[in-house]
Amino acid sequence: MPQHPFPPLCDKNSKILILGSFPSVKSREQMFFYGHPQNRFWKVLSAVMGDETPVTIEEKRNFLLSNSIALWDVIASCDITGSSDSSIKNVVVNDLSEIFDNADIKQIFVNGKTAEKYYNKYIRDVIKREAICLPSTSPANAGWNVDKLIIEWKTIKLYLGDNNE
Repeated sequence: MPQHPFPPLCDKNSKILILGSFPSVKSREQMFFYGHPQNRFWKVLSAVMGDETPVTIEEKRNFLLSNSIALWDVIASCDITGSSDSSIKNVVVNDLSEIFDNADIKQIFVNGKTAEKYYNKYIRDVIKREAICLPSTSPANAGWNVDKLIIEWKTIKLYLGDNNE
């Protein structure tokens, strides 16, 4: 059963938390979030924030922290075939207390329906906070092109305050 191989990304200035489901094979190899080149996460989020798309892990880390965004996944370990969310079984969820103990998170977002499903099933009632589900940036979500994703993802800016408007 694969374990989540890298820690959450956040600091004391993080205002929003974006949760994915579980890292893809590529992300686990790279030891960082959204590592598959076809995943549109970095392109969409950088467009929403009005920044250039970060390329290196260090650029991605700096981009998130400079925009008050924390990033983590709902699932700590599970049985999964490749990167297929539909194959996920035997879920163990991540403990989000490290993030909430160190940052004043105003809103939680989940990246796609799988993250929403496991968040609502295992975490929502424990921490008593709703998450807003955004359409998945995964290439498997072919019904959503980048432009449509950007429009929906702009909702995160409402929770970032004056320094990001």
